[in-house]
Amino acid sequence: MQLRSNKRSSRAFTLVEILIVVVILGILAAIVVPQFASATAEAQRTATYDQLTKLRRAISVYQFRNPGVNPDVLAGDGTWGSMFTAELIRTAPVNFYIGGPNAKTIVIGTGADTASHQNYGWIYNPATGDVWAGSFDANDEAIPL
Repeated sequence: MQLRSNKRSSRAFTLVEILIVVVILGILAAIVVPQFASATAEAQRTATYDQLTKLRRAISVYQFRNPGVNPDVLAGDGTWGSMFTAELIRTAPVNFYIGGPNAKTIVIGTGADTASHQNYGWIYNPATGDVWAGSFDANDEAIPL
């Protein structure tokens, strides 16, 4: 004869156990998510600096090939003029730091920005051939948006 036990073996999680797991996951998410947000901002700054470095290198090559002549760059939406025709750049560089519709826009100026903005992506000085990224200072450091 076999005796039955009134104890039921339960393999399901209790409500308390599930709540504890949810709380732990919430705490972990609160720690990790801000780190991903700062990683995204850092990636945008790094990508823009990389574009700036490539652009400066292309201008240097242009000046080497054409002594005493700077590229004819016009203000506007990615109009790098003779930089394209000389095939030194294939696509207009993007300022990922400011993003949006103005990320390729060029303005004519004589120096780097002193304040952040989202109005243009690049500053070009036709007299010297110098170029700066918009919302970056004279030391090529991003100005906080």
